Amino acid sequence: MKTHKRLSYTERAALCTNRMAQQLFSLLSEKETNLALSADVTSCGALLELADKLGPEICILKTHVDILTDFTVGATQELIKLARKHQFLIFEDRKFADIGNTVKHQYQGGIYHIADWADIVNAHSLPGPGVISGLAEAGLSKQRGLLLLAEMSSAGNLINSDYTQKTLRMAEQFPEFVLGFIAQKKIANDPWWLYMTPGVQLTEGKDTLGQHYVTPARAIQENESDIIIVGRGILQAKDPLVETKKYRQAGWDSYRSAL
Repeated sequence: MKTHKRLSYTERAALCTNRMAQQLFSLLSEKETNLALSADVTSCGALLELADKLGPEICILKTHVDILTDFTVGATQELIKLARKHQFLIFEDRKFADIGNTVKHQYQGGIYHIADWADIVNAHSLPGPGVISGLAEAGLSKQRGLLLLAEMSSAGNLINSDYTQKTLRMAEQFPEFVLGFIAQKKIANDPWWLYMTPGVQLTEGKDTLGQHYVTPARAIQENESDIIIVGRGILQAKDPLVETKKYRQAGWDSYRSAL
C-alpha cells in the first residue's frame, strides 16, 4: 500500500526547478490530457496531418524523424506551428547513446537539426554522464529538456533495477536539463521527476516482436506514471480521432482517480 500523498500535476509544477518539467506539468493540468501520441509514420504529410487532426487531444507528439522518407526542414517548421496552435510539445524519440561530443553534433547538426524544433529528446544512460553533458551543451540554451531511459517495455531488455537506479543518480547531476524518465513505473518519490510510459493500449497484451502492453489505468494508477504513450492503438484504429479521444479520457480518468 502506498504511504505517500499523490500530488496533482499543478502541485508538482510548483515544486519543479526544471523549466521544461514546469511547462509540461502545467500543460497537462490546463489542457486536461496526459496522452502522448507516438506518430510513427514515414512521410511528412502524414505526420503533419496527424498533428493537426489529433493535436487538440494530446499533450505531446512523439516523432521518429529518421524514418521520414521525405524529410524537409520546412516540415519541422510547420510542425512547430501546429504545436503552438494546438498546444502540445514535440518529443523526438532519438534515444541518443554515444559519447558527449558525438551526441552534441547529432542533436544540433546533421540534416535534422533536432535541437531547433524538438522541445524534448531522450537518451540512454549507458554511455555515462557525458551523453547528458553533450546534449545539454546543445539544448540547454534553447530551453529544451531531456528524458532518460530508465526502463523499457520490450521483452528481454537488459535494463535491471541497478541500471535504473544508476540512471536516477545520473539524472540528479543535471536537474536543469533532465526533466524525467521513460519508465514503466515511478522510480523515485521526488515529485519533480516526470514519467512517460510507452507500450500502452486499452487492453493488456503483447505483439509478435516482444512489446508488452499495459492499460492506462495500470500505467497511471498502479505504476504512478504521468503520461501514457500510445502509437499503434491509435494509428491502426478505424477512426484514429475517435480512438484518441478514448485514450485521452482513459488516461485522464485514471489520473483523477489516483488523486
